[in-house]
Parts: sequence; C-alpha cells; structure tokens
Amino acid sequence: MALITNVSDYEELAKQKLSKMVFDFYASGAEDQWTLKENREAFSRISFRPRVLIDVSHVNMSMSVLGYNISMPIMVAPTALHKLAHPEGEVASARAAAAAGTIMMLSSWSSCSIEEVNLSGPGLRFFQLSVFKDRNFVQQLVRRVEDAGYKAIAVTVDAPRLGRREADIRNRFALPENVVLKCFEGLDLSSMDKANVSGLAAYVASQINSSLSWKDIKWLQTITQLPILVKGVITAEDARIAIECGVAGIIVSNHGGRQLDHLPATISCLEEVVGEAKGRVPVFLDGGIRRGTDVFKALALGASGVFIGRPVLFALAVDGEAGVKKALQMLRDELEIAMALSGCTSLKEITRGHVSTEADRIRLSRL
Repeated sequence: MALITNVSDYEELAKQKLSKMVFDFYASGAEDQWTLKENREAFSRISFRPRVLIDVSHVNMSMSVLGYNISMPIMVAPTALHKLAHPEGEVASARAAAAAGTIMMLSSWSSCSIEEVNLSGPGLRFFQLSVFKDRNFVQQLVRRVEDAGYKAIAVTVDAPRLGRREADIRNRFALPENVVLKCFEGLDLSSMDKANVSGLAAYVASQINSSLSWKDIKWLQTITQLPILVKGVITAEDARIAIECGVAGIIVSNHGGRQLDHLPATISCLEEVVGEAKGRVPVFLDGGIRRGTDVFKALALGASGVFIGRPVLFALAVDGEAGVKKALQMLRDELEIAMALSGCTSLKEITRGHVSTEADRIRLSRL
C-alpha cells in the first residue's frame, strides 16, 4: 500500500477500492457541487498570524464537550451507511473514535444499530436524529438512544427534503442486500414492503418530516432529558432562535454540500453564528476539514470543536478500524504542530488574532 501521509490520501485510495456507486454516494454533493468545493477552498483563503518565542514543549489539546472530557477538539460526524465502506461499518468507526478519546456521532442512517455500536466497547457517543413524520417512531428511536447510553442528540435541521445529488441519480443508487438501515430495525414499519430491501432508503427518505419547525425542537425537549443540539444552522438569525429554544449547542453545517448548492462554506459562516451565540452555547463546525490547520482555523474563528465526516468513511474503506484510527491520529498530529508553530500550548490560547481572513484583508486595505 502507498505510504499514507494525510487524510486526503485515503480519498484517492478509497476511489480505487470502492464501486463507483458507493464512492460517488460518499463523495458527491448537490447539483453543481459548488458548495462541496467551497467548503474546502474557503479554508485556503485563511492565513496564519503566528506568535513566536513561546515555550511550546508541552501542547495540550484536551477539552470538554457538554461536560464530557475528550482528548482533542476533533470528533466524528454522523455519516450514513458505513457498511458500504467496510463490513464492520459504524462499529469499527466507533472503536476508532473511542481509541482516540473522542466523540462519535452515530447517524440515523447507520448500517449498524444503536445497540450494536453501544456494545462495540466503551466510548462517548452522540446520536444524530432525522425527525420523521411518525412521532411514535421518533420517540422509539430516542428511547433506544437513551437506553444505550448516548450522551446527546443532534437534530439535523437543514434537510426537510433531500438535496438533488445527481451522481446518485445517474448511478441509480440502491442498497445492496447485505446493507440495511439498522436504526429502523425493531421499529414499527408496518406500512413498508419488507421484501424490497433496497427500497428502504427511498422509504425512509419519504418519511422525513418536511413540516419540521422550531416547535418540534421544543417537543423533543419534552420527550428526553438528553441535551439537544441543532445541526445545520448557518445564520445569526437561526442561531438566535435556537438559543431562545434552549438548545445545548449549535453545529454550523451545510450537510457537506449535499443539500442546497451555493451555500457559503461553513468556515465562512462560523463567525456570524459565534457572534450571535456570545458564548451562551458551544458552536461546532463540520464541512471541508482535511487538515489539522483547518481545525486550528475553525477554533481561532470561535468554534468549540469540529466534526469530520468523509475522511472517516474513506479511511474506513481503505483500512477499516485501523484506517480511521490513523486518520484521527494524523489530524491530531497536524493540529498539535499548527498549535506549536502558532505559539499556542492549549486550546484556550488559540485566538482570533492568530488568523487573517479575506474580510480582515479587505478591511486593512481600506484603511
């Protein structure tokens, strides 16, 4: 195998290993994929302002999320159907996240069950919830998440309908018979044709509640004691409403460029949301992170931590649990070097003054 030196190497290798249908399902975005590309490219327009002659012989990357201690501000984002990448699926990803001392967020669209992932071993886990039309169905899911010891629920709020992912349409994406959406096992799906296995994804998509509103966030708070985060907020206006609704945190996300195309990069929206939050709730970020330097930039612009999605899937496809462990370790090592070379020995020392954005440069040019 070629020497893997950064997480992007896994993407190239995964492309060779996976079928075109599966690789495109993971890798592609909506419509013209402008947002997909912008999520990456926006990071390259942020530069560093390092401080020097600071003792950086010890760099501490540990932090707390909702009261839980983790080893680094890099967590595993919810992504669908890990078994398309590797037979062990989300169980392997969960073990790797636990070994790295960080949080894994399991997707509603997981190919391993809530319980299987819980039984894979110790580890801090959150659950990503898509809200479906059938509230009884949602309550059953939430109960299982609580019973399995998950610590928080993140509600996806940017997908009342699924975006147009043209690669999936071209490839006629369908689930192979050995991969199913396991979160829905044991729930009452009596109205579905059980014989049509590959139709399950289409069925579940049809069950997404496109009338989802802030009232549903309030309703969820009445059926669980778990902290609720909202995933998919990119404006100050929605951040303000989320905080008024009593959410425990905000994840700035554009669904990896898979929903509405021509949304700005998440890193470009971060300061607006952080500015509105004013420290009242933690603000996290996902989308486009491929380097430890990207993580540093997000932290400097006010993120409490980041979630990574596709790098986990591609590493899983190439080398299973060991691949995901290595991907997380590489990002951790890169962040540690970025911190040291910027003169930061702990996460709290990373400040807005350590980076320069396009907006900063425009402002300076007008002085």
